[in-house]
Amino acid sequence: MPKLGRLSARKVLQKLKRAGFIETHQRGSHLYLKSANGARITTVPIHGSKDIDIGTLHNIVVKQAGLSVEEFNEL
Repeated sequence: MPKLGRLSARKVLQKLKRAGFIETHQRGSHLYLKSANGARITTVPIHGSKDIDIGTLHNIVVKQAGLSVEEFNEL
């Protein structure tokens, strides 16, 4: 089973955009994206050059975006 590694917010945003997510708005240090069909909304924390923790990244990818870890790693 593939695993998620720690990534920067910039890399996560690039991968989510490749998956078809579109930026909607930003509130403070959190950027909101929605899927192309509008069914899913994802929040990505942007805290400087700090990497996103693995648990938070798993929540973003699997629960919010609805992608599998394999799909996300291939993007």
